[in-house]
Amino acid sequence: MTDTSSKSAPKDIGTLLIASLFIGLGLVTLQDVSTYSDTDSVVFPTTVAYALIGCSAMVILASWLRPNPDNGFGGGDWWRRILLVASMIAGCLVMPLAGFLPATAIAFAGGLIAARHEGWDLKSAFVFALSGIFIMAAFYALFRYPLGVPLP
Repeated sequence: MTDTSSKSAPKDIGTLLIASLFIGLGLVTLQDVSTYSDTDSVVFPTTVAYALIGCSAMVILASWLRPNPDNGFGGGDWWRRILLVASMIAGCLVMPLAGFLPATAIAFAGGLIAARHEGWDLKSAFVFALSGIFIMAAFYALFRYPLGVPLP
């Protein structure tokens, strides 16, 4: 019989590193927002930073308590991963130039194409496009009005 206790199970180093990186990014964000003069602009990034730190700490704890060495990149299509990251970066680059909605549309479309493993047909493309427009408009309205976050 093989020993499967957590003492001898290999840790998922990638998960631990990325979760630690996210904790660091959350701490950097908290440090950065401490320099903001407008108190309204502090609420959202502070909340997200605390959520990022808390969730990342839970991932580290879960990884230590129940390691899963099969986690990580594994198999799959690399073009999907590259498209997802590229669409998010493109959205970040477009936002100062074109504003929130066009940048969000780029990131949403790239993420949707990367995540859709089934084939595309006209009906599903229409439903996803309509849903995406609704979701993006709802986020814009949420940030703009109740949260009061200035958007480009």
